[in-house]
Amino acid sequence: MTDDARPLLIKRYASRRLYNTETSDYVTLEDIARFIRAGREVQIVDLKSGDDLTRQYLLQIIAEHESRGENVLPLDVLTDLVRSYTTQAQSVVPQFLAMSFEMLREGQSKMMENMMTRANPMAAMPGFEEMQRQQQAFMKTMMAGWPGLRQDSDSKGEEDDLDQIKQQLADLQEKLSKLNK
Repeated sequence: MTDDARPLLIKRYASRRLYNTETSDYVTLEDIARFIRAGREVQIVDLKSGDDLTRQYLLQIIAEHESRGENVLPLDVLTDLVRSYTTQAQSVVPQFLAMSFEMLREGQSKMMENMMTRANPMAAMPGFEEMQRQQQAFMKTMMAGWPGLRQDSDSKGEEDDLDQIKQQLADLQEKLSKLNK
């Protein structure tokens, strides 16, 4: 198994400090969140008991993001999740959530593929190629870090695209400021 294929092992010491076994240093919850956003699987275990604490820490990361106003989970979804712990729905909720996120990943991947094809009926529209290039750069930026998405290895090309878009925005802002005078 390659290093990226096996989970990153994080050990929790009795002092509750988290230790990255690959880099031999201590990490924070935010570091762990960064690893996950980069597509890395993590496993957090208690050093003394060997208990797997991954779920507990992932929930803590989510709770911290939600408490800072980075609301991803609507209130009604959170309410339904709480209800599912006391109903017969408890057995189907994990499978439903897993399938929903898999469909989201697949949908995003297909959307990227559809935007890139020339079979798109909008391809005959004047300026379509430029708009398509800008949309591709925007979508790649927005979806960076989503596991399961096909990533191009040409990151230099992406940087060039972003630089071009930034320059175009600066040019447009300059033209708008001249119009307002």
